[in-house]
Amino acid sequence: MTAEDADLIVHLASQGKIRMHLTLTPQKLPDETGYNVIADLKGSEHPEEIVVVSGHLDSWDLGTGAIDDGAGIVIAMETAEILQRLHLRPARTLRVIAWMDEETGGAGSRAYSSEYSNNFIHHIAAIESDSGAAHPLGFEVKAAPAAINALRPVQTVLLSTGASVLQPTADAPGADISAMADAGVPAFGVMQDGRTYFNYHHTAADTLDKIVPTELREMPPQWLFWHTPWLT
Repeated sequence: MTAEDADLIVHLASQGKIRMHLTLTPQKLPDETGYNVIADLKGSEHPEEIVVVSGHLDSWDLGTGAIDDGAGIVIAMETAEILQRLHLRPARTLRVIAWMDEETGGAGSRAYSSEYSNNFIHHIAAIESDSGAAHPLGFEVKAAPAAINALRPVQTVLLSTGASVLQPTADAPGADISAMADAGVPAFGVMQDGRTYFNYHHTAADTLDKIVPTELREMPPQWLFWHTPWLT
């Protein structure tokens, strides 16, 4: 139920008893073939070592998926685009992944794990953005304490942006990177201001006009990448 409909029900209920008729139409259609989209910016010194920056392609068909998760795809792509624009060549390979089928079972991430799990030992870190497009607050981090301590200088760099939180978590901070997180790959999720996120989440209201360009430009994955020696 959308936030607008919930508000309407609350308003009507304040005036007396209400009756509702719900017509529910969800259905599970047969599976079709879909694909992850993967692009590598090869590392200059350790190209075999990989840092994943990602979002997911699919969305609920009620809306266009601008917030969930077109914004996450843009954030991931922008990390590579800015590095290219500034002629910065990371020591390790930056892998941008647009995951398929996060919403209805995670077939894209399972396919990636099936193909690359033997190489997870060479995955240095994985970042997923799947929390909308609002102002960033920092990162959720599933990693060893020593790795989190190595990120402390990044907090100082990001302090002026208001995105300096490093919040340890015992759970994978992203559905598509959960297999990597469970295998011990340091995993990050972008924390964002979520006060209006669920006004639009999985509804027909999830459209491009809900994204504030200035807030989208504040997203910090590229900062994390630039200022962390064990990532770059």
